[in-house]
Amino acid sequence: MDESFKTIEFIDNTLILIDQRLLPQKVEYFLCKTFLDIEFAIRDMVVRGAPAIGATAAYGVYLAAYEFQSLEGSQFEKKFDEAITFLNNSRPTAVNLVWATKIMKEKYESVKHENKNRVLEILLHLAHTIKEDDIAINKELSKIGSSVVPQKATILTHCNTGALATAGWGTALGIIKTAFYENKEIFVYADETRPRLQGARLTAWELQQANIPSTLISDSVAATLIRDGKIDVVILGADRVASNGDVCNKIGTFMLSALCKMYHVPFYSAAPVSTIDFAMKSGGEIIIEERDAREVTFIGTEQIAPTGFNVYNPAFDVTPHAHVTGIITEKGILRAPFNESIEQLRISLQK
Repeated sequence: MDESFKTIEFIDNTLILIDQRLLPQKVEYFLCKTFLDIEFAIRDMVVRGAPAIGATAAYGVYLAAYEFQSLEGSQFEKKFDEAITFLNNSRPTAVNLVWATKIMKEKYESVKHENKNRVLEILLHLAHTIKEDDIAINKELSKIGSSVVPQKATILTHCNTGALATAGWGTALGIIKTAFYENKEIFVYADETRPRLQGARLTAWELQQANIPSTLISDSVAATLIRDGKIDVVILGADRVASNGDVCNKIGTFMLSALCKMYHVPFYSAAPVSTIDFAMKSGGEIIIEERDAREVTFIGTEQIAPTGFNVYNPAFDVTPHAHVTGIITEKGILRAPFNESIEQLRISLQK
């Protein structure tokens, strides 16, 4: 079963994104005709979620090549490289962004001797492939991940990891949907996910669309539910996974992992292999994005804090691998010792 909406669609040289800033009150679409539009869409969170950002950025690289196609030789190379750097800097934490632009740049380097129309065709085809592969990967990941969901489980999730966070279907929320469609009679608690409220605005909307029994909670309620034995498993996503199994995800994830560790609740991160940064030794190396204070001092257009008050607003935190029960990927579930299981995965991918 698929969603009634599309997160990402490319028609007539235009990338069409569902505008996640407006959900759930409005379902409207944001049109990207240039790589500048795509950079804005990523930075301003028209689109968000590591896999969705990666697929979107791939189209951004194509649109940059399309825009600069009239330039010759070194002039094209300079503008093209600047555009990729610009896209890479739109949000610094999610690894899928630079993963996708790197693949696109490598493909360009391998075919740049072809005529320009052919180069553009190849780049566009690769962007399409990245998008379609993400959907297929998410569905495979979800089938594998459904095995950790017991019959009649009560699941807690955080942020949004569904079709809206990916090219389609989703990661952690994809697992939840798959378990539901397998008739496991699940129930879901969704954290609101301050300060951007992706859980309230997006996950609740997706759960409603899928008719999955669920309840929205404020982030601070999760501790009580976990303490009182009302949560069977916590499943959420990842924006970057280090080679030792440390997981970088939406702010609030570390807090949940510590509670799960204390009360012996299984804690899973769901992420495609593309989210694993094999070159990064630990989560301590991850650059954590800090966002505008207005995300905390305002809810929508309503100011809720004193003007000029200092705000610390990290978008992500790092969960130590010792708190993680497993990392669910399309290649299987990685378990401790994570430095060994992730290294084995890296080696298998090279064969």
